[in-house]
Amino acid sequence: MSNPATATVDRRTFLKSAGAAVAFVTALNTEPGRAVAAVDDRLAAPPSVEAKKGSDTLLRMQAELQRALQKKPGERRWVMVIDLRKCVGCSACTISCVAENKLPPGVVYRPVMEQEIGTYPNVTRTFLPKPCMQCDNPPCVPVCPVEATYKDENGVVVIDYDQCIGCRYCVTACPYAARTFDFGATYTRGTAEAEGVIVGQATADNYERAANFEYREAYARAGRDESPIGNVRKCHFCLHRLAEGMLPACTTTCIGRATFFGDANDTDSLVSELVASPNVMRLKEDLGTEPRVYYLT
Repeated sequence: MSNPATATVDRRTFLKSAGAAVAFVTALNTEPGRAVAAVDDRLAAPPSVEAKKGSDTLLRMQAELQRALQKKPGERRWVMVIDLRKCVGCSACTISCVAENKLPPGVVYRPVMEQEIGTYPNVTRTFLPKPCMQCDNPPCVPVCPVEATYKDENGVVVIDYDQCIGCRYCVTACPYAARTFDFGATYTRGTAEAEGVIVGQATADNYERAANFEYREAYARAGRDESPIGNVRKCHFCLHRLAEGMLPACTTTCIGRATFFGDANDTDSLVSELVASPNVMRLKEDLGTEPRVYYLT
């Protein structure tokens, strides 16, 4: 009777030998350069179906944006649709928004809320990007004592930074916590650059203080070109990008292709199709705010 240990070793040896033989025969039957060519083919392969689909979606929204810009402002209705099933909580939209609008510390236009759901061990997390809802009936507008916040011709709730007195009534009135206050903080505070060390033609602190498009436009008549301190700030659907025919920064940088933007008055647009989905919802609809940000669940 054979030793079990010896039999086990023999089986392992046999399997190793058989594997080596198969590899040797395969190598003999492989044409020269075939393996390298196979790797090159994989590298040069067309994008995956999902990647191509995401690219096509962006191109479609871009074309629809150009079509919407041919209309008068009152004839289009900008809306955003966020597919919560695709959001992975990467916060790429938050970071791109900070970079695009040069937001100071503490000011965030598009936070991504996280929630843990389930019971251990069946636990998962859900993510909820939460920009300004751009309400058609915004509670923040009537409470402003100086009429600094209002709906512009595009239907987007904006802030007149020259008029804002920083009372923060609108911050309290917003049921979505979509507004933040600019205390004038900078990322370079306390560094050598902020203390006056020259970097190129200006200090880093001066770069942060320089007005982005929002403040530059509001303060043009005052002859000032710096970011004022003590104003309320919020998402504005990247109006400066829309004016140049570009989609909002959060839409183009979403890695899961979970954010969609367009004209809901265009019945052929992607957002119109998504808004008509049976699984669409809006936050706190019972308040009668009529938000322009929709979610797919």
